[in-house]
Amino acid sequence: MCFVCVDDVEWEELDWGDLGWVVRPANVPEGSRLCVLDVKIDPGKGHDFHTHPNQEEVIFLRSGSVEQWVKEERKQLNAGDLAFIPKGAVHATFVAADASEPARILVVLGPSHGTAGYEAVDVSTEEPWASLRS
Repeated sequence: MCFVCVDDVEWEELDWGDLGWVVRPANVPEGSRLCVLDVKIDPGKGHDFHTHPNQEEVIFLRSGSVEQWVKEERKQLNAGDLAFIPKGAVHATFVAADASEPARILVVLGPSHGTAGYEAVDVSTEEPWASLRS
């Protein structure tokens, strides 16, 4: 498969927004090296502190604005900005409660991990991450 059309994307509803599985081995068997996601984060929500122990990640903000964390560094990102997350680096993405729209993000992880293509470890309850935004 060389093309993935909008109707081919499998959507998963999460407590912070929606995750669209664009490319992963489960739906694109030839896509064994990359995992590509279409992510929507709702206003006032976020993908809390987590890490991908075996994957690098690029977060490209397509629309909206986010508070992006990489390790203990925070940066406000706007449409067109991106963040590179080194393998194993703790990171998080949040959308302000008063945002007028969800943030829309294109995420690319590599290498792909397992049939899901994705591996995440939640560290949001561990210090310093649990109190970093306080």
